[in-house]
Amino acid sequence: MAAPVLQQPNYLLANLKADWTAKPLFQRCQELAKVIDDYPAKELHPIFPWLVESIFGSLDGVIVGWNLRFLQTRMNEYAIVMSFLDPSGPMMKLVYKLQAEEYKYEIPISYLPGPVKASIHEGVLPDCPLFHNKLQFPMSGMLSLNPFEYYMFNFAYCLITPKNCPPGLHVSSSDTAYFVLVDTYLKYFLPTEGSVPPSPFSDTRGTVSPPAPRSPGVPYLGYGVHSSSLLKRHISHQPSVNADPSAQEIWRSETLLQMFAEMWLHHYSLEMYQKLQSPQVKLALLQYRLNMSSMLCQPPAPPGSGTLQTYQEPFSPSEEHVLVVRLLVKHLHAFSNSLKPEQISSSPSAHSQASPLEEFKRVVVQRFVQQKLYVFLQHCFGHWPLDASFRAVLETWLSYIQPWRYTGDKSNPPADGQTRNVPEKWASFVQENLLMYTKLFQGFLNRAVRTDLVNAKNALMVFRVAKVFAQPNLAEMIQKGEQLFLEPEHVLHHRQPRGFLTPAHGGSFLSSRQPMVTDAVFKVKSHVYGLEGQDCQYKQMFGSELRGAVLKLVQIIGQARQTAKRISDQSAEVAANSSFLSWFGMGSSDLNNTYTGGEMDDMGECSKKTHEFLDKALDYFCQIFRLNAGQLSQMMENFALIQDDMGSRQMPDCIQGENGPVLTDLGRMQIINGLRRFEIEYQGDPELQPIRSYENGFLVRLLFQLSSFINERLGDRMVALCARQDVLGRVGRHFLTGPSVANDRRRKSPVTHRTAQPLQRPRLSLRVLASYRTLLTILLLYLVLALMSFGLLSSTGLILIASLLYELLLNMLADKLKSQ
Repeated sequence: MAAPVLQQPNYLLANLKADWTAKPLFQRCQELAKVIDDYPAKELHPIFPWLVESIFGSLDGVIVGWNLRFLQTRMNEYAIVMSFLDPSGPMMKLVYKLQAEEYKYEIPISYLPGPVKASIHEGVLPDCPLFHNKLQFPMSGMLSLNPFEYYMFNFAYCLITPKNCPPGLHVSSSDTAYFVLVDTYLKYFLPTEGSVPPSPFSDTRGTVSPPAPRSPGVPYLGYGVHSSSLLKRHISHQPSVNADPSAQEIWRSETLLQMFAEMWLHHYSLEMYQKLQSPQVKLALLQYRLNMSSMLCQPPAPPGSGTLQTYQEPFSPSEEHVLVVRLLVKHLHAFSNSLKPEQISSSPSAHSQASPLEEFKRVVVQRFVQQKLYVFLQHCFGHWPLDASFRAVLETWLSYIQPWRYTGDKSNPPADGQTRNVPEKWASFVQENLLMYTKLFQGFLNRAVRTDLVNAKNALMVFRVAKVFAQPNLAEMIQKGEQLFLEPEHVLHHRQPRGFLTPAHGGSFLSSRQPMVTDAVFKVKSHVYGLEGQDCQYKQMFGSELRGAVLKLVQIIGQARQTAKRISDQSAEVAANSSFLSWFGMGSSDLNNTYTGGEMDDMGECSKKTHEFLDKALDYFCQIFRLNAGQLSQMMENFALIQDDMGSRQMPDCIQGENGPVLTDLGRMQIINGLRRFEIEYQGDPELQPIRSYENGFLVRLLFQLSSFINERLGDRMVALCARQDVLGRVGRHFLTGPSVANDRRRKSPVTHRTAQPLQRPRLSLRVLASYRTLLTILLLYLVLALMSFGLLSSTGLILIASLLYELLLNMLADKLKSQ
């Protein structure tokens, strides 16, 4: 077969660009696959950046690309895209082909996460191996990446680029091409079984050499002293990576994970970023600033460059972003838990003989995601709206703190209604991730006490957290970790030297591996101080202060539970009363009633679920914090009695201010949880209130004019009739009395004193005849009487007499009840 005729790169690229908009996606992908197979890397080199941008979109979001975040399985293009971007597909083949020739591609530093970007501007190399030996000097503002890094950078950045969902499209994040591709890449490059498939270009040009040493003249200080790659132990003394093929399989896995962690979890304040830097970087930063301050001629800092103390990046992750992070967390747990049992229990000397992939599994969670995920979740806990969308953040947190769920061990399932014990082997994980359990639980408590727990979705979140922390053995493990952390410092004087690098301190795992640290006290202290700093004030999860916060939440749960029960009872009562007879005038005629029967039914169902979730959550909190169930039950009963005495519609707690009543914190909590509320109703003249949806506008206006004419002509006689003390006077007062009597019995909001005084003069109101329900009732009565051979006049008379007798009967019954 004859070799293809070589074309000039710009001509080939121009042809592809011309075909990009003219041809359908399937044909474009076929032609691209053929071009990638037929042309050498030299011809494909200038095509690669354009192709990556055309697929994932531009970094500034102007070019949309293939819109992977909104491409779903039901769409025709889905299968084509997934085949082309598969880890074994044409696009990855292009990446490997260019990788073999060691081409480089540039990314502007301005698109890096804010803390990393500002750190580089400060003259400090970021504490991540991914950025080492990638910066060009003198500073050009560009980051030089190899083809695989460039591809993964654009793929990861695609998630955090602001995009607008196409109108009319409802997207499920777990069903999109992007979400599925993330899952596919994780399973391919971080396999739980077997090893990473080798690159198709495995000649000497396909190897990845160790990073070149940094030049001494480079002003970036600190982290460069330590090796940055997991491969150094395997390649530093070898002429070629091919001498150890297992090392070749791991560099892509490390790069993929570093890119995902840096781009998705690295958006937070620079103050926190500086705190997470290794001691070497902090020392280098101090030296750098001392050197700069000693210089006589100091050039002014560029405007807006920011400093490590003042920078704060405004960043709000989307729900889709958090769901992808959860996918990453779950897979990393499964990947780490797939470590062979003999590797887990083997001696340190055997670790040096383990394959790089097995070593990678051992350190992957603590090294790559613990720090960044902790700060990421802290940011979300503090800034996420107080609504049900927080469930995505919550489940990400709960996934991380339950690695035993992803072991793949399905043997010995727990009996019905029982929770499986947390195995003792996970005690070290709990201790080395103590803040993930305790500090974030405190953050959840702060959110929960400010959340509307009558909402079933919010109640479900409280139930989920309580159920997770109530797992047998987990509370004891957390308490043990806190005891280890609170041990006095003097117990460490005779321990191992402080040269140990915690996961928070960077460094290499496989290069000159640090001695095994078996001191659990030192591990816990290193974890806490590494994430919160040496000056952190640790608040115990099982201490008195947090116990008080839990009791406050328990009280709020009890209040919300009572409210949910009351709503459920009310909805059941409304459903029972909303029968067909209500259409004949037997139901409520309150114009201010805004709830329909269907809405009340839905509220009743949600309230039942809320009551169930909160009931179980109370039981779980009693188990976790060993609360006295008897005292708790008595407190709930007392609260229910107090609530019944005060009435379900009592005004919220207020204090008298200069301009009237002002809500207190207790009053706000009562409104949020639905315990009390201000009565919102129309307080003006009922005849002049806006036309309702169940009224005929023409009849409302016509009947208002008619009743106004009658009231004007017969007003004095109406007053005289209502002043009588006989039966006629009672009838007149029933039909002609103004709204003042009813309004005086209603509880008013704090601004009621500004409203006009209610009308006192008796008058006739015909507005009720404009209601569609009244009109339908009258029509049905006329039809029934017509079937009984009554004429129009006789039917009208019977209807008027029946209505009069009905109203008189209700009036007599009401007076009798009042007298009793």
